[in-house]
Amino acid sequence: MAGTLQRVAESVQEILQISGLTPQTFLVFCIAFLLGYAVLKRVRNLPPYPAGRMPVLGHLLALDDKAPHLTLTAWRRQYGDVFTIKLGMEDAVVLNGYTAVKDALVDRTELFASRPPRYMFDVLVGFGKDIAAARWGPAFRQRKRFATAVLKNLGMKVGRGSMEDGIREEARYLCNRIAENNGQPFGDIEHDVTVAVANIICSMAFGKRYDYEDETFKELYGAIATIAFQLSTARLLGVFPFLRFVPIVNRAGTNAWEAYDKVKKVLREEISRHRDHLDRENPRDFLEFCLLELERQEKVDGLTEENVLYLTGDLFLAGTETTTNTLLWSLLFMTLYPDVQTKVHDEIDAVVGENMPALSHRSQLPYVNAYLMEVMRFRTLGPVLSHATTQDVKVQGYDIPNGTRVLVNLHSVHVDPAYWPDPDRFDPERFLDAEGNVINHPESFIPFGGGRRVCLGEQLARMELFLFFSTLLKCFTFKTPEGAPPASTDGVLGLTIAPHEFQLCAIQR
Repeated sequence: MAGTLQRVAESVQEILQISGLTPQTFLVFCIAFLLGYAVLKRVRNLPPYPAGRMPVLGHLLALDDKAPHLTLTAWRRQYGDVFTIKLGMEDAVVLNGYTAVKDALVDRTELFASRPPRYMFDVLVGFGKDIAAARWGPAFRQRKRFATAVLKNLGMKVGRGSMEDGIREEARYLCNRIAENNGQPFGDIEHDVTVAVANIICSMAFGKRYDYEDETFKELYGAIATIAFQLSTARLLGVFPFLRFVPIVNRAGTNAWEAYDKVKKVLREEISRHRDHLDRENPRDFLEFCLLELERQEKVDGLTEENVLYLTGDLFLAGTETTTNTLLWSLLFMTLYPDVQTKVHDEIDAVVGENMPALSHRSQLPYVNAYLMEVMRFRTLGPVLSHATTQDVKVQGYDIPNGTRVLVNLHSVHVDPAYWPDPDRFDPERFLDAEGNVINHPESFIPFGGGRRVCLGEQLARMELFLFFSTLLKCFTFKTPEGAPPASTDGVLGLTIAPHEFQLCAIQR
């Protein structure tokens, strides 16, 4: 550090000697240059700024801390589909509504396919050594292509060799666990669903499942919860990374990183175990495929063990958090809409009969599919996606420079009144046509994102949601406990939007 400062001082002194400027004149020149740069930067043809911008903080105080997507959607009504907000000193362009979002995510996907610097996430994932937070480029494309191919090989597909049997077996474990409550109120449904969902991705990632009382998984489960909570409270640290040096202010970041260290510890142990028992002729799980690629370097240039660690961490966190919370919302809404639950039960009983649901039943259960789609529309788990432009681009007449942070407001897409009449009403039948068939690809419905950054586990998630939910509803009727108030439908924003803790009764059918 001292050497660097000395070189800078020597360079400045050399500039002064060559130019004949005094230190005072040089300082004035630098200030004028910075002011001129700031003024020129402001006159760019960016979309308009909403009111409420403050010096240094920008719009941070104007955004609702607990539900920023609601503020952005409200601003859309006043400022249009495209506007600019200040996150501290940084400009971020916000895209709202299906037309603007589809243009970016689908029609011109590569122009919006990068990720901006996000300090909190970047620290967690080794500054882009994973897939989710990696910047756009050959390394990202190779990693995602490799991971997708491996997951398909391991069963992320419909038909022969799929994960269907594993998911159905895990669904039975979950039903047996819930049945232990004998219809009495219980509040640890989040833990049970998390274990079941995590076991699917864990079996694919490192070839094992956890029992519901396993101490290692309890530690992992606690770490996930801590990461989600702390990231939701560390907004200032994400915008002003220098605050990591300020005691108390940096506590949320420190807690999140310490929690993720627990996840990485388990992953490193699994990598070591797999290396000792590597089957080079018949790789059995994601880690074994990765270790083989480390040796051969055939598909992912420069793949390192750190990459493998963070890639597997992506699968574990994303594959657990999103599907778990979607299932929790689906059970919560069952307790709030008993008439809808009756329709779900009637359809499952008529189609499945005495058997247990299978993927072959999916096309015959339109109301079940419509219900799950309405859950994903009504509670968009990732309400705002963070992208970045890969080159200068025009959006609705505005100029968006290369590298600009672009916030894609998916919540606004799913409550767009142009596509969803009365969007605040929960109604599965909006996904059914006049003949009662499910509308599989409706416009303005993109819960998994789209384009180059679409969720790589989408197909697996859809399989899990259908099989877990239909099996649970085959076996139980879910109710709010007698005398208890209805569960809150306000979400808690962490890594995704999760429901508040709630109790329910699961009555065996």
